[in-house]
Amino acid sequence: MQRASLSSRSVQYVFLVFVAAAWYFLTESGNISRLFLPKPGDVIDALTRLFQTASFWSAVLVTLTTALKGFVIALVLGVLAGYLVTRSKLAIATIEPLISGLFTIPITLFFPMFILFFGVGTGSKVAYGATYAFFPIALNTIAAFSNMEKRYLLAAQSMGGSRWDIFRYVLMPGALPVLFTGLRIGFFICLASVLGGETISSVAGIGRNIALAAELMEPARMFAWILFVVCMSVTLNLLAYSFENKIRSR
Repeated sequence: MQRASLSSRSVQYVFLVFVAAAWYFLTESGNISRLFLPKPGDVIDALTRLFQTASFWSAVLVTLTTALKGFVIALVLGVLAGYLVTRSKLAIATIEPLISGLFTIPITLFFPMFILFFGVGTGSKVAYGATYAFFPIALNTIAAFSNMEKRYLLAAQSMGGSRWDIFRYVLMPGALPVLFTGLRIGFFICLASVLGGETISSVAGIGRNIALAAELMEPARMFAWILFVVCMSVTLNLLAYSFENKIRSR
């Protein structure tokens, strides 16, 4: 197990080194305009300058707060809806394919409606992110509870366990690994949705600053923001994935 983990880590690090090296040599060759792909050094300098400004941390706070609000809404509604669906085999057969089908629809098409109802501020991004994140959370909740071993439920019932006892001591512990996977996917879908919404139409946030840098023809600054988002997303995903593995190993 440790050898497999070490091998996967090695592949990941080699991939990162390859991307960094390709970026460096492409910009140094002079075949690509700096307007489209700035040098890594210029991007790092721009990122360093961003770190020293209050507006940078304000934008980061706006985006993360917006994403967190949307995720909490999606978590509550997704888990609740998924759990209620699994209380009936007919509901699973009817509603689960419907949720899966709706998830395939590009919700970006309806983003103007979110702006129409919630405005150009953070409200539309919260609603947009919550809507997109709802689907993977609900689907994973359905999968987690519907695939529970029936013998465990029967054993708990035969020992006189109440509905709350069965939910707390049987359903939740058994469903948690699959459920947490849905929460992890849902959070990053929510974050990506918020960033996308801010890029299209917003007055604040990381996405707005990326779009503004592009409009002002500042590629180094734009790539600095993008690099920060990539590093932030990878770090958060690794932390969530590590926590998920600890849950699975219990």
